[in-house]
Amino acid sequence: MDFQAKGHGKLIYEGRALQCIQLSVAYQSHRFNMRSFVLPFTSVLILANLSVAFPIAGLHPGSLEGFKDAVLSLSAGGSAICITGTVAVNVSTSTNEKLHFGEPSSQFAVTETFVEFLSVNSSLQTRVYGGDASVSGTFNINAKLCYPVGWSAKKSSKAIQFLIHGIGFDKSYWDFAKQYSYIDAAAAAGYPTFSYDRLGTGASDHPNPIQVVQSSLQVEIAHSLIQSLRAGRFGSQKFDYVVGVGHSFGSIQFIGITATYPKDLDAVILTGFSLNTNGLGLTFADFNLAIASQNQPLRFANLPSGYLVTGSSISNQFAFFRYPQFDPRVFAQDESTKQTVTFGEIFTVTKPIVPAEYFTGPVDVVIGEFDMIFCQANCTEPSDQSVMVQPALYPAASNGSQAYIVPGAGHAINLHLEANKAFAQIQGFVKVNGF
Repeated sequence: MDFQAKGHGKLIYEGRALQCIQLSVAYQSHRFNMRSFVLPFTSVLILANLSVAFPIAGLHPGSLEGFKDAVLSLSAGGSAICITGTVAVNVSTSTNEKLHFGEPSSQFAVTETFVEFLSVNSSLQTRVYGGDASVSGTFNINAKLCYPVGWSAKKSSKAIQFLIHGIGFDKSYWDFAKQYSYIDAAAAAGYPTFSYDRLGTGASDHPNPIQVVQSSLQVEIAHSLIQSLRAGRFGSQKFDYVVGVGHSFGSIQFIGITATYPKDLDAVILTGFSLNTNGLGLTFADFNLAIASQNQPLRFANLPSGYLVTGSSISNQFAFFRYPQFDPRVFAQDESTKQTVTFGEIFTVTKPIVPAEYFTGPVDVVIGEFDMIFCQANCTEPSDQSVMVQPALYPAASNGSQAYIVPGAGHAINLHLEANKAFAQIQGFVKVNGF
């Protein structure tokens, strides 16, 4: 089965096995090797009778535009077909912090830093912060653009959901496993999604973890990616509406984006976030942060000592999970794939949190009932923490704004048994606001 398009190369269909289809694409003089993926029996039969393979996903050869080393795959539950690859992002910021803090010489030094950070009347921040600093560069960001199976640029929604993960995760947080896939839920509701590994995580670049990988630069990277989606630089597809969906530190970045670039997003969903900071100190103590190259040498051996990971599975459970509202297999997978955080991010984690006075779109705040980090494990005390965010940070938000507490869930909402309730509430919010 061949697809020939003038100027776009050739799609080659290889093999006829009913359970596994291997695709490879020679596209604009570059060859992309695409991993095998399993399609349902009916989909295989459809493919066998099509003269063009891409349209089963609503895609075309130009769908690989903007991605390097592109790979096609199904989402965890099979509701979306995704293009994963590297995109180059050229950004600059003048609001990074000049940090008077060097690479830790040992784990002793790392632990002592957090002892000082959490001490009564600590002067660490005063000693470390040295004012604004400029940072610029071109960074390779690993991204994943997913379309609902059968999506059509002419007939389907022109809104895309733009996803930013939090600390300890990479973009797999949004497509973790079958029944734990936000991407599947969005696809079932008719929406494409764009997720990516934040700078310093996953398959994206890992530059200087102290002076470069900070909150302000992360905000600029997200802004650049959003503008690229609107302009059609990825997959040759423009989107009229961009809905931001963040988790935890990802939500904090969206606050910074909506404050600095209020026209970037048409709606914003903040998950795993509230204004209650009572649990933050306890969380950083619990994290027991360890040098990533020492704690996970098989995965992070080449990273400098400013890259950290949570010290153990116990640390992971305490901060992110609420027992027994999770599957132990999901928990084990999360621990084995946990991701890095940098000292630069830790020292600047709250910097983007300022009122977004000029953002006029709808805001949805979704938080787990037992979120340790942002509610100290009780988001209903002294009152509903989810409803306090929008009036404080988004005074001009539209009347379509909502708030929701996910019953039974801890901080990592997507990995809990009640994740489907959060997914349904968010998709309902997007729909009712006309996107």
